[in-house]
Amino acid sequence: MTTDAIASTRRLDRKGLEVLFDALTRRGYGLVGPTRRDGAIVYDTIHSVADLPAGWGDEQAPGHYRLRQRGDGALFGYTAAAQSWKRLLFPPSQRLFRATRDEAGRLALEPEPVEAPLLALIGVRACELHAISLQDRVFIGGPYQDEGYAARREKLFLVAVNCTEPGDTCFCDSMQAGPRVQAGYDLSLTEMIDADGHWFSVNIGSARGAEVLAEVPTEPLAEPQQARARAAVDGAAERMGRELDTRDLRNVVYRARQSQHWDKVAERCLACGNCTLVCPTCFCSTVEDLSDLAGHNAERVRRWDSCFNQDFSYVVGGEIRGSNQSRYRQWLSHKLAAWQDQFGGSGCVGCGRCITWCPVGIDLTEEAQTLRAGDRGQG
Repeated sequence: MTTDAIASTRRLDRKGLEVLFDALTRRGYGLVGPTRRDGAIVYDTIHSVADLPAGWGDEQAPGHYRLRQRGDGALFGYTAAAQSWKRLLFPPSQRLFRATRDEAGRLALEPEPVEAPLLALIGVRACELHAISLQDRVFIGGPYQDEGYAARREKLFLVAVNCTEPGDTCFCDSMQAGPRVQAGYDLSLTEMIDADGHWFSVNIGSARGAEVLAEVPTEPLAEPQQARARAAVDGAAERMGRELDTRDLRNVVYRARQSQHWDKVAERCLACGNCTLVCPTCFCSTVEDLSDLAGHNAERVRRWDSCFNQDFSYVVGGEIRGSNQSRYRQWLSHKLAAWQDQFGGSGCVGCGRCITWCPVGIDLTEEAQTLRAGDRGQG
């Protein structure tokens, strides 16, 4: 089968998906995809289609997450996994270098080798593709590039999946980040279970994708089936559980710096940092220098950090943001406003994870709407 023969939308069945996994494995890719573990859908190492969460979906609401059985064999019938793909490109903890001192007192520095395995990410949603593109701007889009991120990013093969199951906390349509994948993938799938069986619409997004799919048994997808697949994704956009009004949102947030509403949010916020941990675009980190008691060995480690941590804004003399009010304001203002100044767009992709995994159910869309309602500069 030639590349030209599979340039259009194709049909792939469940057995063909297994062949696709085998083709990626033969090329040396480790497979990472959704699987069911510890009462949640998580992204982890998988080996075959059997490892996918067949027949499982999820219920998500502010401060609420539960798995549910769907009653069918859908492999990608969940809304959003508990964690994002961020940890594979920007590890939660990473040693940067080691330092050793020999008996003569000589100091030697040993940079930590970059680990960048070939990985095929299976089931990347549109909002997550958008999040990866935002992280690209942060880590490799400017004059100073993170070598580790760049190396890991180059080794990814992305199998995207169009979303047909939006959740109660989703609002990617508002952020123009989903539910349909637009760019940045090697292959994209739309899963369908209907009178024609269990099948996938598949599209090619790169030369690598075409090369891999050429080894997979597919067939042309008839226009009526293509139309049904498109309708399924369009229907997801209409069933979003949340909506965020983005009109002039940057200025609305900036004008609300002195709003008393921040105090009301702070009364609920626990400053636990869950929202930043599950967010697919948050990129803050800190470094720690560790040494043994004898002083012969030391190392520097980079770890994820959060603007909700008390020490995050510490400078000589104390903290710049010492209250929950100021820390929550910093997070939301940066995500929805300052990101546009730094990177030319919003730092939110509408995945809804920050709402689902907030222990007290603080809803970013509601907070933004409240700030808008109280905006004296509006109009």
